[in-house]
Amino acid sequence: MGGFPSGQREQTVNLPSTTSVVRIHLLPPKTVRSDPGSLFVFTESCDILISDIYEKRILILTFLDFIIAVIFGLVEGITEWLPISSTGHMILLNEFLKINVSEDFFSLYLVVIQLGAILAVVIVFWKDIWPFGIKDNPHPWKKEGFGRYVKADKFVMWFKVLVACVPAAIVGVLFDDLFDELFYNYVCVAISLILFGILFIVVENWIKDKKPHVRSEGEITYPMAFFIGACQLVAAVFPGTSRSGTTILGSISIGISREAAARFTFILAIPVMLGASLLKILKYDGDVKGSEVALLIVGMVVAFAVSFVVIKWLLAYIRKNSFKVFGWYRIALGTLVLLLGLFGVIGK
Repeated sequence: MGGFPSGQREQTVNLPSTTSVVRIHLLPPKTVRSDPGSLFVFTESCDILISDIYEKRILILTFLDFIIAVIFGLVEGITEWLPISSTGHMILLNEFLKINVSEDFFSLYLVVIQLGAILAVVIVFWKDIWPFGIKDNPHPWKKEGFGRYVKADKFVMWFKVLVACVPAAIVGVLFDDLFDELFYNYVCVAISLILFGILFIVVENWIKDKKPHVRSEGEITYPMAFFIGACQLVAAVFPGTSRSGTTILGSISIGISREAAARFTFILAIPVMLGASLLKILKYDGDVKGSEVALLIVGMVVAFAVSFVVIKWLLAYIRKNSFKVFGWYRIALGTLVLLLGLFGVIGK
């Protein structure tokens, strides 16, 4: 291989036996140093980290990977709170944009960047979820002592949230990996998008002339909370249904106002998404490099910023509008996905 500038050379670097031989364009000697699992190559113009050797592949994290991480964070922040399925959009986005990491780490990445979105919910609803304080406490636990600092109505709300978490928590712990293997594909996502898009339109037409009898999350009963949790279970099994979509759809179908349904859904997301992220982290048995941690941080920060804006926008939007537009969007996107799969553009 001729044509190298003066003073440079071609060197063959033998990596561990599980990898292929790699040819690298190097500067003079002592420009390469390696440690187990990583190889650093220095040139005059840039430093490239070649890390995480998996199954005869060398994964190279570049500036482009971080740009893609920003895009994934952007999509997460938008789709997590709109009833259009964040997981479904992530799976579809991964068909076109791939971060150069292992499949196991990418699965971890999709769940962990949700932590940024959760933080946005905590900040937006802080006054509604924090159960302690003497100010703005019309329903203290007790009139004197420490009890007057306890907001009894907030504790009641959290108990209802915990009740709603039970169905998905049990099934998620027992069958999370099985559901990932069976249903995380574009066909399942497309069918779920279309079916629940149709359901949104049908339910909105059905309740059009009906007045909701529950107008705040505080009026939601324990049986209602459990029913909402059962609706959430559908999203835990089938990607493309949308966690927020199923809970909002179930809520408005039993007489809960759109705004109360959305607020309860957002608050319910806090323990559910924290639990899902923790479960993925505990089950992950691979190595995580510093560059991969950086990818996670980038995704979480972007998801947080975008989520903050989207949550406020959606709460304002549904005060005067229905969810029909999201139903039509889901149908259009699901149809497009099926066509792309049919013509071999995705799912190869």
